[in-house]
Amino acid sequence: MPNISVMEAKPGLIINKDVITPLGGTLFEKGKVLLPRDMEILEAFFIDHLEVDGAEEESGAVEASKSADKVGTKPAIGTVTRSQSPLHDEYDKMLALIKRCYSSAAAGGLPILELRSGTEALIAQIKDYHVLNFTPRHIVERDYVYHHAVMSALTSYKIAQWCGYPQRDWLQAAFAGLLHDIGNVKVDPAVLNNPGTLTAAERNEMRRHTTYGYQILRNVTAINEGVRLAALQHHEKVDGSGYPLRLQGSQIHFYAKIVAVADIFHAMTLERIYKKAQSPYLVLEQIQKEGFGKLDPAIVQTFINKTTEFHNGTKVRLNDGGRGEIIFSDRSNPTRPMVNVNGRIINLASSRELYIQEIIH
Repeated sequence: MPNISVMEAKPGLIINKDVITPLGGTLFEKGKVLLPRDMEILEAFFIDHLEVDGAEEESGAVEASKSADKVGTKPAIGTVTRSQSPLHDEYDKMLALIKRCYSSAAAGGLPILELRSGTEALIAQIKDYHVLNFTPRHIVERDYVYHHAVMSALTSYKIAQWCGYPQRDWLQAAFAGLLHDIGNVKVDPAVLNNPGTLTAAERNEMRRHTTYGYQILRNVTAINEGVRLAALQHHEKVDGSGYPLRLQGSQIHFYAKIVAVADIFHAMTLERIYKKAQSPYLVLEQIQKEGFGKLDPAIVQTFINKTTEFHNGTKVRLNDGGRGEIIFSDRSNPTRPMVNVNGRIINLASSRELYIQEIIH
């Protein structure tokens, strides 16, 4: 278990002890195989010495040099290709199903057993879902409301799981995310699809989707009351400034608090006919600001921490067009990691004019 100078380190050596930065963050984990690019990273973080096991066989070191994502590091998110992902197959099925459900809900009915079965099949593939970089195979902007429903279901499930709620609530939270905007089927389409500034009367009509949704779901048997309340309460705020009932804190069902975070995230990161998608990282920052007094702060913090937890190695494009790779995340600035762009390490926490525009698949 030799302790060597970073100047002596060579690609192929195996780190025997976590490499900790001067600020206390974990730069590399025990067991990682050093790659050629890691030398520069170690120097950038003022790391002087390493504990290593020794050199791998030369063939292993060469192979390690070829791919940072195959050995010794946490896998980059989004490693399952869209053409091969069973998640995308189930997503497409659910998308078609929710389209039919919106039509049937307008006529006064929902195929609840079919919806439950479809949700279970979708969630069975949740291991391949990552909130920040999942992209449907086909996005047609006019189908925004349906994509929003399915993605909110996936994300609500993850949030319920991450927050440590009982397992029996995870699927119900997904169901709540799927159906939270079902009341839109009764909103005047001219108001719903208006890209301009709404009048006071139009805003009131738009806000009625919460009560419309509760009324629709109240008449459907075999639905958890928390799912109904999520439709009614997902625009309530913990400080009492939301709608329709101006509820506060513990008066709001926790499914609604979960769905509120998923709803805002996907509303801002999905492309619409009249609104461009925003950077998921900037959206996380906005949600964090909203978390003070509006959204449940514990849910918000868990959501941000978990979505950015394993993104080292992820390929990204910055807002100035530069393409690079996330190399390190300071947990005090999870949305602003360090990015290696053509050998130049950029700390987005200090270079505030730059941010991650998108994840490159």
